[in-house]
Amino acid sequence: MLTSRRTLLSVVAASTVLTPVMARAEDLTRTERSFGSADAKTTVIECFSLTCTHCAAFAKGTLPEVKKQLIETGKVRWVLQDFPLNQVDLTAFMVSRYLPPDRFPAFAEALLATQDRWAFARGVNSNDELFKMAALAGMSKATFDKAVADDDLKKWIIAEEKKVGERWSVDSTPTFIINGEKHVGGMDFNTFRQLIPES
Repeated sequence: MLTSRRTLLSVVAASTVLTPVMARAEDLTRTERSFGSADAKTTVIECFSLTCTHCAAFAKGTLPEVKKQLIETGKVRWVLQDFPLNQVDLTAFMVSRYLPPDRFPAFAEALLATQDRWAFARGVNSNDELFKMAALAGMSKATFDKAVADDDLKKWIIAEEKKVGERWSVDSTPTFIINGEKHVGGMDFNTFRQLIPES
């Protein structure tokens, strides 16, 4: 079922106020995308794909409780690791990285929540649909066009994916690296909570 415009706006704006995109967004395209306290004892690296239905299910069903009980309480710092599985996925990550870093998590969640609109819809141009969503997050058409044409960023994302994939033997999404230990697959909150050391 397609998400309504109102629902999409609420997802994108959930953790940040929509403001004009920074003029020099390219300066920040390669910085870490993360949220949570830098002093948290546990760091979770989520290797995720924007076109992965399992990642979408985790984002919808488990991540809200993870945020409430583990991230907002300062127990966990969450790092989002781009792990594109196809060209559409890669383009979506490129566009996402042209938003200010603090807006990346909410936009990624919006993309995961609306995969049927831009990733899997038949008879539509995925780039056109991506732009509609990016525009809702405050991105201009000029910035969008620059993002999808940024070959250096594309190569960087692919190189980072390869590096992380080889280091942790990641071959599917979602994969979670929790304090250096790999855990594969989506899971409910109670199962995930058991993987987090008590503080």
